[in-house]
Amino acid sequence: MTDIGAVPSSAIKATAGRSVLAGLAGGLALNLVMLLTFRLIGFGWKGDGFLTDPSIQSAKLIAVWTRIEPLPLVVADPPPIVLGLLLFGVLHAFIYRWMAPAWPRGIAARGLRMAGLIFLMTFLFWEFFTPFNLFGEPVGLILAELVFWAAIALGEGFAMAAVQETARR
Repeated sequence: MTDIGAVPSSAIKATAGRSVLAGLAGGLALNLVMLLTFRLIGFGWKGDGFLTDPSIQSAKLIAVWTRIEPLPLVVADPPPIVLGLLLFGVLHAFIYRWMAPAWPRGIAARGLRMAGLIFLMTFLFWEFFTPFNLFGEPVGLILAELVFWAAIALGEGFAMAAVQETARR
């Protein structure tokens, strides 16, 4: 049995530092892909995207995102949300560090598994519990959003794996 005390502290710090760096890369990818999908395509730069089209979207969801005060922070004051998503990326990287040794080697294999984990455990739950359950969003729009979330999870998972696996070589 190996004692954690037998591992040099410099090795632990390097691994933790690599995980933080991978998490920041993943969080940056998460923010960027979210901006390109939800903001640019879904909601539109001026709130005129298909996710706020009253002919297909739930009036409750539109009201929450555009009229009911206080507006969501991601709309009214994005920096704390951007920072929070970066921190989630760091937390995800530590989960990656914990899980990756059980996965096949390689950026693609591990990035895809991490993306799947993030998608299934976070984004799928979010869409079911919030837009579907709380806002009554139509299923077709939820499916479109799940495509966005899949792209976001892939961006985060692959960015994280690229940093972690490249640093290991």
